[in-house]
Amino acid sequence: MLDISHLTKTYGTVKAVDDLTLHIAPGEIYGFIGHNGAGKTTTLKACTGILGFDGGDITICGTSIKKDPIACKKQIAYIPDNPDMYEFMTGIKFLNFIADIFGVSKKDREERIAKYADHFELTPDLGQIVSAYSHGMKQKLAIIAAWIHDPKLIIMDEPFVGLDPMAAHKLKEMMREVCDAGGAIFFSTHVLEVAEKLCDKVAIIKDGRLIRSGTMDEVKGDSSLEDVFLELEE
Repeated sequence: MLDISHLTKTYGTVKAVDDLTLHIAPGEIYGFIGHNGAGKTTTLKACTGILGFDGGDITICGTSIKKDPIACKKQIAYIPDNPDMYEFMTGIKFLNFIADIFGVSKKDREERIAKYADHFELTPDLGQIVSAYSHGMKQKLAIIAAWIHDPKLIIMDEPFVGLDPMAAHKLKEMMREVCDAGGAIFFSTHVLEVAEKLCDKVAIIKDGRLIRSGTMDEVKGDSSLEDVFLELEE
């Protein structure tokens, strides 16, 4: 599904990501953890084609993001750590705008918007302009927009920030549904308890380099993920 092969990204003399290799398979929820500045966001943006990179390659369903970025982007969705969107639009206009970009049919978009807006109790607010939304409401709108074209791979940067407990629970359910249908999730989080309970696999990055990865049991053993993370970060 997603193959990151020897990814290297440099800013000036600093290697933000240093020879990173990861494989996210269909059906997997893959957590990506590390301290601030470890290289998580840079990696995620490289996977979506937002950022170029200096070495290695990234393929999505066998297609290189370098060689055919449009084909790759058609199969993915991305939720950044800060849900920037066109704030002059109403919520429903924004969702229809995203659906238009991905060529989602009228029937499919109406069904998906109704389903996910109800999930997040956002239906009554879709007629409001986005600038009137709280951070949590914007995050919910960004999630709905990401799911609207039924992507095979969803990449998320700190997706639970700003969500209330019920919305966070719904998002976890949606993530698992994507993977049960043969898709995959690759997301970063600082909430290690969530990662430990939710993820099939996890990777820990430090100073741009992968320091541990594998199934949750392989990474944490008999310890908690938090204990392992703190030990490796020392």
